[in-house]
Amino acid sequence: VHGGPGARDFWGFTPTAQWFANRGYACLQVNFRGSTGFGKSFLHKGDKEWGIGAMQHDLSDAVAWAIKEGIADADKVCIYGGSYGGYATLAGMTFTPELYRCGVDIVGPSNIKTLLDSIPPYWAPLRNDMLLKIGDVDSDEAFNKAISPLYHIDKIKSPLLIGQGANDPRVKQAEADQIAFAMADKGIPVEYVLYPDEGHGWARPVNRIDFNGRTEVFLAKHLGGRAEPFLKPEGSTATFPLEDPERQGKTVANV
Repeated sequence: VHGGPGARDFWGFTPTAQWFANRGYACLQVNFRGSTGFGKSFLHKGDKEWGIGAMQHDLSDAVAWAIKEGIADADKVCIYGGSYGGYATLAGMTFTPELYRCGVDIVGPSNIKTLLDSIPPYWAPLRNDMLLKIGDVDSDEAFNKAISPLYHIDKIKSPLLIGQGANDPRVKQAEADQIAFAMADKGIPVEYVLYPDEGHGWARPVNRIDFNGRTEVFLAKHLGGRAEPFLKPEGSTATFPLEDPERQGKTVANV
C-alpha cells in the first residue's frame, strides 16, 4: 500500500513488486480513493475516509477482486505498506482482520491524535491540512479512537511485523512503540525491528537489506513463499525493543 496518502503507484518497474514476484507472490498495488493523479474529485474522495472509510474499503475490495479472479488465495493474503501504507496495514489488521494472514507495517502511525501532536510547530500548516484531510481528531476523541488502530488491537488475529526508524521526524518512534508494546503485553504475535540511525524509511542500504531479509522470512513463514536464509548483514543497526528487559510499563496508551 503506497504512502502519502497523497501519492500514487505508477505503471512500470517497481523493485518491491519484482522482489515479491520473485519470491512467489502476486503483488497488487491499489490507487485507492485519495491517491493523486486521477483528478481533484478522486483526491478529495479520500477526505475523512481513513481507516474505517472508503480509502480502506478500496483495499478490501481489491483483495476480494483478486480472490474472485483466482489470483490470490483467500487464506494467504498479506497487507504491506509504509508511512500511510503502514497505517493502512494496521487498519487492515484491526478493522478487517479476516482478510489478512499477516501484515508488514513500516513507519506507520497507530494513533492519529498522537501522530498529529508530535508534529513540530514549524509544520503547523501541514498539521492544519492533515486535520482537514483526516477529520478533527483534536476535538472529537471518539472519532480518533474509531480510526486509530491502537485502540482496536484486540481484533488482530494474525502476526504483524513492524519496522521503524528511531529518527523519524514524521511518524515518531512512539507510534511503533505503543502498538508493539500493547500487542506484546496482550500476547498478540508481533515482531518489532527498530533502526537507531534511520528516519522515515531506510536510507542506509545495509538496513534496507536487513529489513527486507527479515520480511521475506516472515512472509515465507506465514504465506509459504520462497526466502533466502537470513544472515544479519554486516553494518546493520537493527535492534529489538520488545526484547529489552527495561521496556516493561512503556505502553503509551490504555487500549
